[in-house]
Order: sequence, then C-alpha cells, then structure tokens
Amino acid sequence: MRICHIITRLIIGGAQENTVLSCEGLHARGHEVTLISGPTTGPEGSLVGRVIQGGYRYIESPPLLRNVNPWHDLWAYVDLCKLLRDLRPDVVHTHSSKAGILGRLAAHRVGAPRIVHTIHGMSFNRTQAALTQWAYRAAERRCGRCTHRFVSVSNAMTDQAVAAGLAERARFTTIYSGMETDTFDPAKYDREAVRRAWGVGAEHVVIGTIARLFRNKGYEDLVPAMAQAAAENALLRFVWIGGGAQRHEYEQQLAALGIRERVILTGLVQPDEIPGLLSGIDVLVHASRWEGLPRAAVQALLMEKPVVSFDIDGAPEVVRQNETGLLVPLGDHNALAAGMVELARDAARRATTGQAGRRLCLPMFDHRRMVEQLDALYQAS
Repeated sequence: MRICHIITRLIIGGAQENTVLSCEGLHARGHEVTLISGPTTGPEGSLVGRVIQGGYRYIESPPLLRNVNPWHDLWAYVDLCKLLRDLRPDVVHTHSSKAGILGRLAAHRVGAPRIVHTIHGMSFNRTQAALTQWAYRAAERRCGRCTHRFVSVSNAMTDQAVAAGLAERARFTTIYSGMETDTFDPAKYDREAVRRAWGVGAEHVVIGTIARLFRNKGYEDLVPAMAQAAAENALLRFVWIGGGAQRHEYEQQLAALGIRERVILTGLVQPDEIPGLLSGIDVLVHASRWEGLPRAAVQALLMEKPVVSFDIDGAPEVVRQNETGLLVPLGDHNALAAGMVELARDAARRATTGQAGRRLCLPMFDHRRMVEQLDALYQAS
C-alpha cells in the first residue's frame, strides 16, 4: 500500500517516536511509506536525522507550524492537498492536533480512500481555557465525520473521545504506542556506573522524572511534593531527565525550597540514552496533568522501576495500584510526596513492583506488535 503519515513536527517526544517507528516498521513490511511533517524547531530536540536515514520518503511542509495562524494554516492545508494529490496514498494516517485537523481535511478533500487518525492525547484537555477547549472540540468533531478509523494509545482516550462526540465507539481501536523494547533491558546497563556519575551512593534512593521542562508537564506539582518528601527522608535524591524553556525558573524554585543540591538535571538527552539513565533510578514519578498514556511510565516499568503517577487518562492502564506502582489524585502534592516516601522505604517492594511492571509492559508495547496491528487495521479499513 501507499501509506502517508502526517505530523506537525518531529521533536523528541512520544507521539513523534511512535510515528517514526510506525513508518520504519511499515516500510520494512514492504509498503510505500511517506512521512510529511512541518518544520522541526525549538529546544525539544529533533528526530529528523533518524527519519532521513529511515529509507522511506520524507517531505517537510514549510507552512505546517505548531501555533495557530489563519494564514499559515490555510497555506498548510493547500500544500497538504497538493502533496496528497501527487502521492495518491491508499492510507492517510495523521498525528497530533494541527496535523490531525489539517491533514484529515486535506485527505478528505482529495478523496483519500482510507483516513486514520491517532489520538496520542486529546487536543482539548484540562490544561486549556474553556474557549480553547470548545474550539478544538468543534474542530475534532468536524474532522471526525471524515475519519474512517481512529487509533487510541489507551482505552481512556477512546472513552474520552466517544464522550466528547467525536465518533461512535465502533470506529476506535486501541493500539498501544510501540517502543524499541529490546533496548529497555536492565541487564544491559551498568547501574552503579550511572549512579557514580551522578555522585549518588548505594545508600541513596533516586527518584527520577522524564519530562520536558515546560508548563503542564508536572513540575508545578512535582517541586513542592519533592520538597516535602525530601524533608521526610534525608536519603532521597532526584534526577530530572529532559530540557526545556522553564529550566531556570524551576531551578530557582528548587533553590528557594533548599533542595537544589539534591537534584541532578541531565538536560536534553537522545531517546537511546533513556534506558541507561533509567537503570540508575529507583522510582519514577510522573506528575503530568495531561497524557494519553505516559510513555515515561512504560519506559520505567520496562526497566523494572515502579512508578508513582497521577491517576489520570491512560496512566491506570500501566500503573496498577500496588501492583506496578502507586496512583494518587491529580494535583495532590501530599499524596505524591507520600507515594515517593512509601516506595523509598521498601527496597523489596520496589523490586517486586518493578518486575511486575516489566512483565506487563513487555508484550504490550513492543513496536513490532504496534506495526503489525496498524497494518492489519489498514487492510481491514
């Protein structure tokens, strides 16, 4: 089949890694794959280099920008229509909010026989103003009428989309977001060497976080919870994996609370560095206010690290209470701190919950399984 994936940009992020792995896998299965993306700029890093080496066609659409702009958006729609007319794909598969809306409208305009959209996270969500939520919901409902099949990265996304009236449940399929699970193997990494590089001793318990240093990625809740947990347990140390525009602001908050010297900030890292860094932590805490399904939590569980997470969206599908980690109410700093302290005090419990997490996630999130399921969905649509 001729398959065209469309995404707004190729930063280092969950939706982008999912899309790149999908394109690579479908290309390997013999399909003619094209990936269209807008320009990739910003402090979040880029996957463009990997895409260029992927063996399939890559096209950049200059006007397909992340921020809403009527002129650029119209230009992007026209450009996508032209590209799709030239490519004549059998399947158009869109990702992310902007590309999901403009890409599906363009695919419908040119008469694409199969239009698929993945919901990595709802484009309208609890972090937005009411008017913004209304506008995105209206746009998603309009696009839903021309979408043949939806892929949800969690059952929770299907439930939310159906409740919002985007489409009937029969058009949704849950396909968990694939990862290169072979690289997430605790036996492959030198845990003690990682910890030595951080200046962390065997007596310390390391609480890790993987998230860009941006608004709504959890730091507004995480920082006060960390301060509370640190006050209760002097052996706690913290590692933040990721970079972003708010780094200086968050560092100032840590300093004001007296815990800056107990926090290691790795800055932006490449995806292939994540497993090794996770080998050095003991617990992952995930405090994002909006997720389809937290990829960081899955990565930690694959590395046998239990997770403390807010009980939102798709998190309960992998963070199972007292089995693979702990779930706490959204925005509850006290509960988030208590979860960290609870797991920090019990090494045996951390080991058993981490092992349970790996057993759960290893078959669910293998990228080869994701590609096989996508291929079958295309064939059946």
